[in-house]
Amino acid sequence: MEKLLGQDEIDALFETAHSSTAPAAASPGQPAAVPYSFTSAGQISTEQLHAISILNDLFARNLTHNLAASLRSRFQVNLVSAEQIPFNEFLLRIPEINYVASVRLEPLGALSVLQLEMALAPPIIDLLLGGDGKEGPLRELTDIEESILGSVVEIICRELTSAWQQVGLCFTFERRQMQTQVARMMSVTEKSLCLSFEIRMPHSAGLLNLAFPAVVSNTILRRLTSDWALGRRHSPEVRARIESAARRIPFGASLQLPSVRIPAAVVEHLQTGDILRLDLPANTAPMWCVGGQALATAQPVRQGDQRAVRIEQRLTGGQP
Repeated sequence: MEKLLGQDEIDALFETAHSSTAPAAASPGQPAAVPYSFTSAGQISTEQLHAISILNDLFARNLTHNLAASLRSRFQVNLVSAEQIPFNEFLLRIPEINYVASVRLEPLGALSVLQLEMALAPPIIDLLLGGDGKEGPLRELTDIEESILGSVVEIICRELTSAWQQVGLCFTFERRQMQTQVARMMSVTEKSLCLSFEIRMPHSAGLLNLAFPAVVSNTILRRLTSDWALGRRHSPEVRARIESAARRIPFGASLQLPSVRIPAAVVEHLQTGDILRLDLPANTAPMWCVGGQALATAQPVRQGDQRAVRIEQRLTGGQP
């Protein structure tokens, strides 16, 4: 016979199921569990942001001085922001009339994107042609103007290489890219490192934006973090544990004479009982080597029924 549940029984079942699936409250003194968002993975930490800011402040100062000298006009560059965003969000920030160039980063062989606001192009070109740097209307560049602006981008890449030499990257200007081509340089969902610099000139101002793919940004952040971490010191307790563990590491050791060169013909005709001339003075002392590093001169001795080494003189820099 089929059993039918009443409304009270159905409500009781739902209440029991809800109470059994509700998360247990954290016990006093224990940290409460919070949901983890995988979209926050790989975000720039405070330490990495500090390292990036110091590095790019150097680039901004160098570019300020060198472009000001080339343009013979006041030229100020300041770092505005450094953030990790999806590449499609970077594409949305590019205006319809723009100057976008591809920059190759060696030795990684990756491409990054350099975008310069077009409001900066007319005064820069006017200064390089001997004018006063007056701003002009927003329009597409002619072939001659594009070539002139390309020489400025080459200076920017040169200063980037100079400032970023500690992470081992070389910036090489390739060519200008149309906006339809930029979208194919990286995956639109790829998380890119975006750097924005404000450029101020006497009659205009604008932004210089750089976008690096994930493989480049991860390399930059890893190298910068390791470089800045060199100045950090472990606590005395941690240093003591590291030193204690290091003292238990075994190293290969040997007692040997200095290296000599022997003709192959001599080695080829060696026979049992032959005496091999090593061209070393008779009083040459053997070297006590640990891990391939000569530490001292020594003599072989016997201690009980085992071989041993008697240290005679410690070596400093490979010399007695």
